Amino acid sequence: MKIRVGVIFGGESVEHEISIITAIQAMNKMDEEKYEIIPIYITKEREWYTGEMLRDIDVYQDFNLIKNYSNNVVLYYRNGSYVLQKKKGLFKSVVNEIDIAFPIVHGTNVEDGVLQGYLQTIGIPYVGSNVYASVAGQDKAIMKDIWKGASLPMTKYIWFYDVDYREDPETVIKKAEKIKYPLIVKPATTGSSVGISVCEDEEALKDGIEEAMQYDSKIIVEEVVNDLKEVNIAVMGNYDHQKVSEIEEVLSTNKFLTYSDKYIGGGKGKLKGGVKIPTKASSKGMASANRKLPADISKDMREEIETIAKEAFKALGSSGNSRIDFLIDTKKNKVYINEINSIPGSLAFYLWEAKNIEFTKVLDEMIQIGIKDYKKRTSKTHSFETNILAGFASSLGTKGMKGAKGKLK
Repeated sequence: MKIRVGVIFGGESVEHEISIITAIQAMNKMDEEKYEIIPIYITKEREWYTGEMLRDIDVYQDFNLIKNYSNNVVLYYRNGSYVLQKKKGLFKSVVNEIDIAFPIVHGTNVEDGVLQGYLQTIGIPYVGSNVYASVAGQDKAIMKDIWKGASLPMTKYIWFYDVDYREDPETVIKKAEKIKYPLIVKPATTGSSVGISVCEDEEALKDGIEEAMQYDSKIIVEEVVNDLKEVNIAVMGNYDHQKVSEIEEVLSTNKFLTYSDKYIGGGKGKLKGGVKIPTKASSKGMASANRKLPADISKDMREEIETIAKEAFKALGSSGNSRIDFLIDTKKNKVYINEINSIPGSLAFYLWEAKNIEFTKVLDEMIQIGIKDYKKRTSKTHSFETNILAGFASSLGTKGMKGAKGKLK
């Protein structure tokens, strides 16, 4: 009997479109001898849809097709099963059941632990990092603070809230300038290089902070590595065991890898129905970025990056398949860990293929790790039998209960 895999993608995120691309890439490579693939698309308005047509990228150029020909559903636990039930109609029938959820989502409100929290609340097995690791993997301030505690090598940084800057911009600017220009400014919880600026002076720094605050309430300012080589590596596993992919060197004419470098390339996107989809020539996600694979680095540096990547993955408690980005100062021959992508664009399949591990095998391993994580999670004690509520009710008495009800109104 096939395992029913609910592939969840989209969501209220600035990386909504990239999630669609990554999910369709993955669904087209899953082993259909082992898995029944059930697409579950979350719109930017947080409505959930399912239907076979959602595996076709052309559908997303006209949202009316989705509304008219797929099912608007909710996912919940019912009578021992996890069901997708219609929200509309006289009988609100069950459309499908799933055995395990596979979130292929990017960015705020989906990759950051929000979706994982819902899945864990209803009790369904799911692929990828748990709530805690997802939060840390999305919030660069938390991420860096954890890695700092683990003594991993990083560039200098500070972080602050937008309210801190609004109330006392001079203090924030002074703290940032102690790092020394040029500086890079980032929203703490977005991805795909959205809202990032490189700042050469105070005026540019102020503009960069204003730009970042459009996307997030928490802002990071970091040291820029001038003689920069950027490399990425994928890590597969969980806190118990980790293995690493090939290392790529990312090529960009910009001072940091931009959204366009990552996803659009030279192609132009189409905007229809509120969804921007790249043309077919440029819809390969991160797989379309310019790169040198394997990276042109020494054997010693390669081993150093592999070791740091495993330590970083474990420190966050990550699970599944993540991509970790590194910065190399070629002049100082020094490696800095930059950030983790808990659910990377294209699921970093090209990094595994460079080690002769096919995308289908990567997806299979991710699902199997998700099943193992679920078994470990459910083997732990999370509740215990108690009569505390019975004791609380008897101590209140009828009069007390009436008073308690009144307070709740």
